[in-house]
Amino acid sequence: MTHPIALLTDDTLLDEVLRVAAAADCQLTCAPDVTSLRAQWHTAPLVLLDPPSVSACLDAGFPRRAGVLVIHGGDPPWAPAVALGADAVLELPTEGRSLVSALSDLGEGPPSDRGRVVSFVGGRGGAGASILAVACGREAVVAGGEAMLVDCDPLGGGLDLALGTESEEGARWPGVHCTGGRVPMSALRAALPTSGSLSVLACDRAGPDPEPAAVAAVLDAGRRAGNTVVCDLPRHPTAAASAALDRTDLTILVVPAEVRATAAATRLATHLLTQGRTIRLVVRGPSPGNLQATEMADVIGIPLLTQMRPEPGLPEALERGRFPRNPKGPLATAARLVLKELRP
Repeated sequence: MTHPIALLTDDTLLDEVLRVAAAADCQLTCAPDVTSLRAQWHTAPLVLLDPPSVSACLDAGFPRRAGVLVIHGGDPPWAPAVALGADAVLELPTEGRSLVSALSDLGEGPPSDRGRVVSFVGGRGGAGASILAVACGREAVVAGGEAMLVDCDPLGGGLDLALGTESEEGARWPGVHCTGGRVPMSALRAALPTSGSLSVLACDRAGPDPEPAAVAAVLDAGRRAGNTVVCDLPRHPTAAASAALDRTDLTILVVPAEVRATAAATRLATHLLTQGRTIRLVVRGPSPGNLQATEMADVIGIPLLTQMRPEPGLPEALERGRFPRNPKGPLATAARLVLKELRP
């Protein structure tokens, strides 16, 4: 028995539960009576009951078991629920999100403690943060994990162009219809374009910007599934970027080795630090004025993670729609250092 089972005598509650199950992408089995439920009482991963069904199960002498949820429409049957050992008593539709979470966990398994979110932001325009974000997502996959690349910069041209997946079928932000709450990672994997085990959620070059609630739902889904979630953020704060930063474990500030870029990055770093963000600096060389990365870190006020020299042939490869991967090159090396900092 792999599906949850429900014995609901109230048609209104049944319709609401079926709607929630559909939102959670969870197949639900409906038992017609207590006799049918008895055969699956011990094997079903989750049992949903309304108040009359709880009383019927008690009258039939059902033993206690974990994973029983009592669903009601406003008159909670506390005493019978406690007697049966129910895990929770949920009112619908008020507590629909709790039911969505319980049903989603069945498909995804228990939340993973391996999920991490890393965000990249440029100290100035053209700093190379998006390219390093793509490299980080690819290196996370090379290391044997699953990763999701999330584009939160609607004016960046689209991360799918940088990765060379712009012609791949699949949803971009306008096609990801989630207004918050719980989103199964399995549904995202099925909907998004992929590059190997790297799922890519890019901004549409003509569509609306991602909504903060949708960004939060997508990042939470990746974290629960144990993914490395890599976000590309705009320099100027937006509501969607703030939602991503609120869920970010590590923020990488990418700054060219230039005086003006250092000045711009200092103001941005100060803003991020006042919000309590964990930030590391990646300096992209070479410096036209021999500016040292350690000096930049001192001025900007955040720890230096690494200095990155130019990737040979990168501009030409990107123009041809190919994202290069040289395992010993500057991009791959810097990306691995970011991942090591993210997962010590």
